[in-house]
Amino acid sequence: MRRALGLARRGWGRTAPNPMVGAVVVRAGREVGRGWHQRAGAPHAEVHALNAAGDLARGATLYVTLEPCCTQGRTPPCTDAILRAGIVRVVAGCTDPNPRHAGRGFARLREAGLEVVEGVEEARCRQVNVAFFKWVTTGWPWVVLKLAMTLDGKIATAGGESRWITGPIARARVQRLRQWADAILVGGETVRQDDPALTVRVPAAWPRQPRRFVWTRRGAAAFPRELRIWDDPAQPPGFVAAQTPDDWRQWLGELGRDGITALAVEGGGELAAACLRAGIVNQVVVFVAPKILGGRDSRSAVGGPAPAALAAAIDLAHCTCRQVGADLLITGAIINNEK
Repeated sequence: MRRALGLARRGWGRTAPNPMVGAVVVRAGREVGRGWHQRAGAPHAEVHALNAAGDLARGATLYVTLEPCCTQGRTPPCTDAILRAGIVRVVAGCTDPNPRHAGRGFARLREAGLEVVEGVEEARCRQVNVAFFKWVTTGWPWVVLKLAMTLDGKIATAGGESRWITGPIARARVQRLRQWADAILVGGETVRQDDPALTVRVPAAWPRQPRRFVWTRRGAAAFPRELRIWDDPAQPPGFVAAQTPDDWRQWLGELGRDGITALAVEGGGELAAACLRAGIVNQVVVFVAPKILGGRDSRSAVGGPAPAALAAAIDLAHCTCRQVGADLLITGAIINNEK
């Protein structure tokens, strides 16, 4: 299953709104076929693995990170392909989270006489598709708040200079986050100050650029056409004026209906505060540089009104910390949000 998980991650950033899935066919203790879902509308991981195994699939075991589909969509049901191939045992990481499908694929295979084992490396198999799981069960995208700051919590000087707080390895990790995200949201001041393109630059010619949104009450007219957010006429930026929690929820619902499963919020401080206050952030990703900027007017990672008590602080769960180059990468989940 860990091998299948590694294969699933090869679909990173390419499969939405479908999940990342990996599959391995094993016969007599030897891998005879493997595959992963490569893009939405293309054959699923199970089909690639079974095709690679050919006749060796008969009598073999299929390891797959997600319950095989059993309905006709853009591709035929994977359960049919499994039965035709002669697989006798299926080991799955987790159940399909879609309430309309959950367990039906397993039931179909068991009815046909196959042995089915569920829940192997389940936590890891769920985590690799955390955005898909949320989107398919709630209709909202998974929201990641990304911050890059100094040790004293600053993201820019008082004048707005922010390039570069973190080092090249941390910035490469941000590019990987953008590969995964279906959409990116930044504040209007960030656009005016930094003129970001908000695209995946590494690797070059990445096939699937995220949609770009700007949080502002001033509308598109406030952003000159010379700014890089306008560089792609086929995909112009969207503008978001959400202020209240209900505004944000309505917008997330619109994104979900458009097939956006993962949203990266990249800055600045007032946008970060607004999203946290609205309760829409699911995960926080913080890059911390070994620098102290200081200055009461330097810009903080999270702005907004000052809380009256420490009890107003937002707690993070499932935190991790690792070094990326000279910087630290800290991640945590906000688990008490509405969705």
